[in-house]
Amino acid sequence: MGMFDQVKEAMKMRSEAKRIEAEIKKISAEYSNGGITVIAKGDMTIEKISVSPEAYDEVKAGKPARFETMLFNVVNGALKKAREATQQQMMKAMQGGGMGGLFGK
Repeated sequence: MGMFDQVKEAMKMRSEAKRIEAEIKKISAEYSNGGITVIAKGDMTIEKISVSPEAYDEVKAGKPARFETMLFNVVNGALKKAREATQQQMMKAMQGGGMGGLFGK
């Protein structure tokens, strides 16, 4: 492969990587428990946290540690779902011809 072909291939790979990155940013995963709902994005950021009045009752009842534990678990649950969805998207991209050439496909 000549120098021009290598540059051309590198540009193609960069373009594909940007496309996959854009697709990952579109991923959204929701996880709920105990009146708390968290939506995490594919880039591992939190898009939204919703807390029902019932979930606040734990804090009002003098149990803030229980509320914090629930919040912690729901955030981690949403991030786990987002990570799994992101991994699936990456596998599809690699198998579907996306960056499959990088891995000897």
